[in-house]
Amino acid sequence: MATFMQLGVQAAQARNVTEAVGWFQRAHQENPADPVARAWLGQCLCSLGRRLEGVDHLVKAGRLLAQAARVSKDTSKVMEVIGQLQGWGAFAPALELARALVEIDGGNPRAHQLLAVTCGQINLTEEALVAVAEALRLAPGHQMLLVLQASLEADAKQFEAAKARLTEVLAKAPGAREAFRAHKEMARVLDGLGEYDAVFAHLEAAAKLAPTLPEFAQQDARIIPEMIRQNEAGFSAELMGRWAGVAFAETPRAPVFIMGFFRSGTTLTQEVLDVHPDVFVADEAGLLWDMQRELHRMDSAPGTVAEKLARLDEAGIGRLRATYWNLARGRYGDVVDRGLFVDKYTMNTIDVGLISTVFPDAKVVFVLRDPRDVCLSCVMQLMNPTPATRHLLTLEDTAAFYAQVMAWWLSVRERLSVEYLEFRYEDAVESFEPTFQRVFAFLGLSWDPKVVEFHERAVGKFIASPSRNQVAQPLYSSSVARWRRYTAELSSASAPLTMFIDAFHYPK
Repeated sequence: MATFMQLGVQAAQARNVTEAVGWFQRAHQENPADPVARAWLGQCLCSLGRRLEGVDHLVKAGRLLAQAARVSKDTSKVMEVIGQLQGWGAFAPALELARALVEIDGGNPRAHQLLAVTCGQINLTEEALVAVAEALRLAPGHQMLLVLQASLEADAKQFEAAKARLTEVLAKAPGAREAFRAHKEMARVLDGLGEYDAVFAHLEAAAKLAPTLPEFAQQDARIIPEMIRQNEAGFSAELMGRWAGVAFAETPRAPVFIMGFFRSGTTLTQEVLDVHPDVFVADEAGLLWDMQRELHRMDSAPGTVAEKLARLDEAGIGRLRATYWNLARGRYGDVVDRGLFVDKYTMNTIDVGLISTVFPDAKVVFVLRDPRDVCLSCVMQLMNPTPATRHLLTLEDTAAFYAQVMAWWLSVRERLSVEYLEFRYEDAVESFEPTFQRVFAFLGLSWDPKVVEFHERAVGKFIASPSRNQVAQPLYSSSVARWRRYTAELSSASAPLTMFIDAFHYPK
């Protein structure tokens, strides 16, 4: 007869996650001291959107496993739990376990690598550099560790050291993945050193390598453009305003959505708002994506998102709103009901029609930045492969994708039922307080002078953005008009950007 654990594993492998949770809960109740059952339970709960519960189980399982490993010296399952916590963005407890792992298994380079990665993600750069140096002492010449070390050195602005290390990696004919990462990091390093003429050779080399990597090759580049096409056709002013004026009372206030395009300043905006005591920010949580899944469960007939929303009555809209808030509470707890809940997911721009239809009482903060700086920064940044970031490997592809997304914003913004505020990243850099005072007033928030010190809170905090180390610094103006250093490279990609440069009033 199969045990509860065996039944749970079978259900999880069959992707019956709800059923798996039931079996793992029974396994945990039968033997609360079994860390493996608890780890499986935690992972499955996170997969169901019950992240707060799931992470709690993963942390407790990790502690039990670490305690056992002090005797057995088998740290493999501790490493698995650290990886799972990292995957769910729980870097503070991952750090606790990674530090314990190094104490238990200090001769294992993987232990130090996990500590380095964890520290790097929460801007503990000095500790990360110490950890990666120890990993390399134990595994000298390991190419991906060398790339990690160079990346952390670049974060610390130790550009010469990073350049030397990456030069060493690239000289040894690395594998495709190591070479891709090394070229992307080298471009960032050379830009930091002011060696602008050499930057794009590395970006072009990385772009050629990306399609050979499974994580990029499996991304369908047609998904987002098709979503935009469907949204343009389906979201009329009538649909988006259908439920405007209805008194939805499930929370004191509707959410605020921060959006824009990649590398436009949305992370800066979230970090400034997050300082305010009456604000809670959800950072790249993807709550709307999960809410859309509920829409498709509610209406399984063929049709686009807009068509399915048009078929809903008021009770159906209420159910979607309740789903959104239940997802938020499952991820963050009751804190979402206190004060103002801010959902920052940069590419919610694509789903602004959905937002306007389901949350007509919401507010949108839309962050703009010079399109040339946006596209340049996207190409130079190492990002996780997704159907959206698949478009950001070359300047030409990035500019074309930017034009698709921002043309959608320009066409839909005047039809929205939600209130929206646009502001420019450059204005925030040049006139921080007046710019953000306007944002705070729009959101009905009192001005808090402490927001000027937003960068001091970024150390030790996980920020789900490539900008994590940049928002750990005071605002700097060197990121404004950065594109002027690369006018020759931008010339081939500038045509799709011209109308947006004009629309957003940037100098040519």
